Amino acid sequence: MGISWSIKTFTELTNEELYQVLRLRSEVFVVEQQCCYLDMDNYDQKALHLQGVNEHGLVAYTRLFAPGVKFDMASIGRVISSPSARGKGFGRELMEVSIAGVESNWGKIPIKIGAQLYLQKFYESLGFVQSSEMYLEDHIPHIEMIRA
Repeated sequence: MGISWSIKTFTELTNEELYQVLRLRSEVFVVEQQCCYLDMDNYDQKALHLQGVNEHGLVAYTRLFAPGVKFDMASIGRVISSPSARGKGFGRELMEVSIAGVESNWGKIPIKIGAQLYLQKFYESLGFVQSSEMYLEDHIPHIEMIRA
């Protein structure tokens, strides 16, 4: 079963879509990763929202940012796959579609991410290179990475 991808601005999201996005982010980042943090950070309104939906609903999601919003470069954040959809290659597809989304909106420009450290090899396989020392974000080890 394939995924249907869409990119929307914040104002284009329906109430139901926004609810599903916030629910998935809470399910994974807050509950699964046991990280108490404020997910709604006032950047959703500035992002493009990439949603991957299949017959089960929202299974993959990222936020895409123009240069100068989160970093001096374009950025991809809140990278998430539903626990029920893991192990099927959707994470790689999600990032490939996210990179294509950045390029279709802002051109083929460098992309910077704040990656959870345990995913470093995954992001390297997509062309990202570590660009910072490890730092803690909400008590989780992260590194910045750039795809030139």
